[in-house]
Amino acid sequence: LAAEAGVNTVPGSLAVVETDQQIKEIANEIGYPVMIKASAGGGGKGMRIAWNDAEAIEGYRLSKHEAKASFGDDRIFIEKFVEEPRHIEIQIIADKHGNVAALPERECSIQRRNQKVLEEAPSTFLDPETRRAMQQQAIQLAKAVEYCSAGTVEMLVDKHKN
Repeated sequence: LAAEAGVNTVPGSLAVVETDQQIKEIANEIGYPVMIKASAGGGGKGMRIAWNDAEAIEGYRLSKHEAKASFGDDRIFIEKFVEEPRHIEIQIIADKHGNVAALPERECSIQRRNQKVLEEAPSTFLDPETRRAMQQQAIQLAKAVEYCSAGTVEMLVDKHKN
């Protein structure tokens, strides 16, 4: 949905990875480093970073096992690993008439074990141009799904503000 709405997404596979061969093929297609993630994950469980084929296969097997043990669900997917990421949340509010407004963001990059520890608003990392672009993408996404409520669009920004 996000890609169809013109919103930037992290390259990866939307399909569940089933084999060692698939993990290698997808990783090589999107380029290393990659993040191997449990579909039902949370709290950093079932997540592994891989920098080459051998690490991807090992990470896939370990993530699959950990996900099954932690969540009862061993489905795994893979995406490009974003180095030095910033976790930015864009607040939105939308009505039943298709009007959507983006409110000031908050940065949730200070984390421990992939869980937010501190939220900072506004983000000191974003410049006005990047902030506006991110807010516009949040609005595009909300409109694409005909969202009607107050909510949050979570985004990752790399060290180059992509």
